[in-house]
Amino acid sequence: MRVTFHGVRGSIPTPGPSTVRYGGNTVCVEVRLADGTLIVLDAGTGIRELGKRLIRDRHAAPIHLLITHGHWDHIIGLPFFGPLYSKDTNLVLHAVTPLARERTRNPIIFDGEHFPVRFADLPAHIEHDETSDDLRIGSARVRHIELNHPGSCLGFRVDDDDGTSLCYLTDNELDPPGTATTSAATLARFAADASLLVHDAQYVPADMPAKRGWGHSVVDQALALGKDAEARVLALHHHEPERDDDALDRIAADADAWTQEHAPAMKAVVAREGVELVLKG
Repeated sequence: MRVTFHGVRGSIPTPGPSTVRYGGNTVCVEVRLADGTLIVLDAGTGIRELGKRLIRDRHAAPIHLLITHGHWDHIIGLPFFGPLYSKDTNLVLHAVTPLARERTRNPIIFDGEHFPVRFADLPAHIEHDETSDDLRIGSARVRHIELNHPGSCLGFRVDDDDGTSLCYLTDNELDPPGTATTSAATLARFAADASLLVHDAQYVPADMPAKRGWGHSVVDQALALGKDAEARVLALHHHEPERDDDALDRIAADADAWTQEHAPAMKAVVAREGVELVLKG
């Protein structure tokens, strides 16, 4: 399995000289399975660059799209995804919950008011897959889990037949106020032994308690989850828009020190736009 980050920023795009190294596009992750199948996780502004590359490479196979939730930073790039405007594109929208089905049947972003092109007028062939359990995409089994985020959010786990696995838990608050939708222990079991765990790490301790309840995790909480899950690699993801490259460098250094002391078998990285990770089982 190969995983490429096309967008790693949370909440809002952050173009400019202070974010050029880690990237300012909002979240979009490309997954290439062992059999070559393409899965796209989320459709933030990073999906635009992925679309340009797919067009350049004349990608003709189905594109499987999984959206974690409907907040703008996760869907705002979809109208600018070039393959949607080709009749040769076969896009499969996977909606694994009733709420996801409702949102994918009539996407608000293509309602003619929020964007001039309506969903029904897109030239691409769009297929709706509403399988909820035992979902197979290409050579992989895909499962989902409810996360702790206002308005609801889904996490996904992709287990490929070659033994590699990706667990994608973005927009998740590991210590939410009140009763958690899903406990950290349950999430650790869901992510157990993952080749790569991608987890929300938008905040640092200085952001708290002002942003508690906003639906995002503190870096140290994500590191602890990675340790409990015994993930091989943890990618800190969904970066705070006010966090510049230098601040993310400091987070990377602190995360490296933390793992050396507390979880030496795990490698922690700060997700960076354009980086491809080749996973090992």
